[in-house]
Amino acid sequence: MKKVFALMAVSLMAFGALKAQGPDLRRKITVSGTAETEVTPDIIYVSISLKEYLDNGKKKIAIGTLENQLFDAVKKAGIVKENLTINNINSWQNTTGKKKNPDFLASKQYLLKMSDLNKLEQILGDVDAKGIQSTGIQSYDYSKMDQLKKDLKIKALKAAREKAAYMVEALGGKLGDVLEIQDGGDSPVQPVVYRAYAMKADSEAVGGADLDFKKIKLNFTVNTVFEIK
Repeated sequence: MKKVFALMAVSLMAFGALKAQGPDLRRKITVSGTAETEVTPDIIYVSISLKEYLDNGKKKIAIGTLENQLFDAVKKAGIVKENLTINNINSWQNTTGKKKNPDFLASKQYLLKMSDLNKLEQILGDVDAKGIQSTGIQSYDYSKMDQLKKDLKIKALKAAREKAAYMVEALGGKLGDVLEIQDGGDSPVQPVVYRAYAMKADSEAVGGADLDFKKIKLNFTVNTVFEIK
């Protein structure tokens, strides 16, 4: 019985608190603010595939020779060697296959991390074009992405306040404090549009790599509620 009375007392207290608080009669305005920008990616991962070939149908140009050319070209372009790595385990399997079959043409896939895509043409130009099987952009990023997102959300919030202020003032009112802020979330980064034409082993020039790189587009929205005084 004591427990029943205790529960009844708690319920009455909660009801009394709600009744004392009463409905929220403050006048409000709900607005959203947006901010957007474009940035050029400064972290680009380029895949490069090399493959052995027969020069004039007779002499085999070994994968090691092509690999050394690529290493030297990357170094010449001012890119640290740690930024050039083997892309996948299949690359190793493709090089060991020739041990069982002398006629097997080995291949390797590499992943090159770079900040300036213009250097790619220079790098590929220093590698035997007939040994370049294909190239392409695998992924990209922006080194200051986190700070950029923070700055954009602040701009979106300020834009929301500015919008609310001129709307309220247009009716003779005055904007009060912000009552609620809802983050619209991180917008998906729009993909970089590019063209990458594969370079075949029998190509006569490196010009087969045609890359048209565009900027990353970011857009953020913040929803807010302000009091009208």
